[in-house]
Amino acid sequence: MRGHIRERSPGHWAIVIDVRDPQTGERRRRWHSFTGTKRQAQVECARLVSELQNGTRIDPSKMTVAAFLERWIEHMQGQVSPRSHERYAELCRKNIVPLLGGLTLTKLQPAHISAAYAKALTSGRRNGKGGLSARTVTHMHRVLREALQQGVRWQMLARNPADAVKPPKVERKQMSVLDTDAAADLIEAARPYRIFVPILLGVLCGLRRGEIAALRWRSVDLDAGQLAVVASIEETKHACREKETKSGRARNVALPAMLVEELRRHRVKQAQELLQVGVGLTGDSYVVAQADGNPLQPNSLTHAFADFIAERHAYVGRWRAPQGRQRAARAQQGRDHACSLQPRSAGHAGRGCGTGGHRLAGRHAATQTKRVAKR
Repeated sequence: MRGHIRERSPGHWAIVIDVRDPQTGERRRRWHSFTGTKRQAQVECARLVSELQNGTRIDPSKMTVAAFLERWIEHMQGQVSPRSHERYAELCRKNIVPLLGGLTLTKLQPAHISAAYAKALTSGRRNGKGGLSARTVTHMHRVLREALQQGVRWQMLARNPADAVKPPKVERKQMSVLDTDAAADLIEAARPYRIFVPILLGVLCGLRRGEIAALRWRSVDLDAGQLAVVASIEETKHACREKETKSGRARNVALPAMLVEELRRHRVKQAQELLQVGVGLTGDSYVVAQADGNPLQPNSLTHAFADFIAERHAYVGRWRAPQGRQRAARAQQGRDHACSLQPRSAGHAGRGCGTGGHRLAGRHAATQTKRVAKR
C-alpha cells in the first residue's frame, strides 16, 4: 500500500492512496483533499496509509450519524467538565440519535436537520406525550453543530450542514423573584427547619445552590462579617466534585448582622451534632452538611426547598413548587422531607433541574438584603 500527494493549487493538495481489493485484487485509488503545507500533506498521507494498513481507518461514507456522535462524545470527555459531558451525551443519545442517527454522515443535509427539529418540537418527548421545548431543541442544535464542526476538523465532512439551519426561537419568560415581604415571610417560616441556613444564604447573600453546598467554615469570617465564595459543587449521575465558581472568580460577600448571629448559632448546633457521631468541627467542615459532616448534593437542596414549599401551603401561591413526584401529597401525609436534607437515590438526582448555577430562593432576591435583615 502506497500513497503520494499532488498539488492542486497553492496550499491545497490531493492525497492519493493505492489500495487493492481484498477479494478481487484489483488496484484502486482513494483520493483525499487536504489544506496546508507540503510537509503537512506528507504527514497526513503517511497517517492515512498507516490507518489503512492497521485497519483503524474509518470511512466517512459508511459511518452513520449515531456512530459519529459516539466518537465525538468520547473525544469531548477530556474537553469539558463532567457535567457538561454528561449533558452532551444525554442530548446526543436520547434526542438527536433517534431522529438522525440512522443517516449516513456524509449524506446528512440541512433539510434533514430542519425536519428533525420540527419533529422534536411536536413529538420529541421520549414518553411519546408531546414535543420538546424550543430551548431544549436549541440545545440540541448547539451540540449537533459543535459535533459536526469537529467532523469538519477531522476532515470527515467538507462542510457543516448544521450551519445552514436556524434553531427555533426561544421566548424569554419573566423571572419570578421574591419581594421584600415574601422573602421575610419565607425566612420566618423556615426557621424551625434544617433548610433555614441554606435559605438565608440564598436570599440574603445570593449564593447559588452549588456554592452553598461547597461553602466551608474556613471561608466564613464571622468577626469581620463576610464570607468568601471560592468553590462550587457540581453533581453528575455518578458523583459530586468540587470545582471553581460559575464565573471562574472568587468573590467576597458581606454578611448582614442577622445572618452573622444565625451562623453563630448554627455552628454551635452543628458542632454538637458532629460530636455525637465522633466528628469534630474544623475549618474544612462544610457549613451546610449532612448529619455525618459529608457535603450535600446540590439537588438535595433543591428537593428539600421544594418539599418545604409544598408543605407550607401559604407559600405555594407565591413560590410555585416543582410539580411531579407527589411532593404535596407526601407533605400532607406528615413526611417532613425538608428537615432531613439527605441525598436521594440516583434516580431522583434532579431531573429537570439545572447545574449549580441555579440559586436556591430567587436569583435577584439578594437585592432585598438590607430591608429583610432589619426585620
